[in-house]
Amino acid sequence: MAIVATALSVIVNRYVPALSPAVIAVLAGAVMANLTGIGTRLRPGLAFVSRRVLRVAIALLGLQIALPDVLGLGWRTLAIVTVATGLTFVTTQLIGRALGVSPGTSLLIATGVSICGAAAIAAMRESAGLADDDEAAASALGVVVLYGTAAIPVVPLLGSLLGLSAAQLGVWTGAAVHEVAQVAAIGAASGVLAAAVTVKLGRVVLLAPIVALTSYRRRGTHDRQHGANGRQHRTHDRQRGARPPIVPLFVAAFLAMVLLRGTGLVPQAVTAAVPALTNVLMAAALFGLGTGIDLRKLARGGRAALLGGIATAIIAATSLAGVAVLV
Repeated sequence: MAIVATALSVIVNRYVPALSPAVIAVLAGAVMANLTGIGTRLRPGLAFVSRRVLRVAIALLGLQIALPDVLGLGWRTLAIVTVATGLTFVTTQLIGRALGVSPGTSLLIATGVSICGAAAIAAMRESAGLADDDEAAASALGVVVLYGTAAIPVVPLLGSLLGLSAAQLGVWTGAAVHEVAQVAAIGAASGVLAAAVTVKLGRVVLLAPIVALTSYRRRGTHDRQHGANGRQHRTHDRQRGARPPIVPLFVAAFLAMVLLRGTGLVPQAVTAAVPALTNVLMAAALFGLGTGIDLRKLARGGRAALLGGIATAIIAATSLAGVAVLV
């Protein structure tokens, strides 16, 4: 079932390139689950693709990042990306708390908006112990699709009205728009494809440290809840696999792939084929994730949609200010 859904998602993506196969697949999974239901015979396979296959896809995502190209952006662009991403990630969770949005939903929205859309949401969901929180994942994915798609016509229009140069528009697009596919759509239409995508991949690099730091913080919270002398609890948790790891293995693999690509030892044929393979694996994984989404709950998530809009405005405004000053 996941293979069929992935194939259809890739086909649809050819006609609607602004939507990545992963986003199409998660929407297909949600529609299927809510219209026809998911039989118990499909559950083991869908659980496999939404967890095991997801980890492989996240690791391979690192091979798409040419670290020398990212570093070649210069300190000004890297500063814009780092500040906009970090500020959005932190403030979104604080605002979510003030709005009464659940911590899990706020965390996933912050991750998806600040880093790289659906892939970041899936990675954080897996590593932060939110694998069973389908409502949080659905809200975050809905935000990425809604505001990221709206950015495709809005960003070039605002760039023109503000008189941004091609270099400024490329940096702003890569630093502010959620999905790589959405960045590519804007870049291709505006003539800034290479610059925008390279800046976007600079944001993707931040996936590893942000996920790792979040996992480390949750691990510390977990230990404090069990007390300073909770050795028995920690031993029990290790046996159950409940204690969050310091750095999830797939995040370490992602970093290893980034470093490997940076050595220049990976053949050109491999780096050329990796994006298509990663898209396919990610689509399969997110189809499995999508089958756990309840669209009725998502439709009632007004506060989550508001939080997503605020987060989008924060990263857009912060990166635009940086572009105006530094680029």
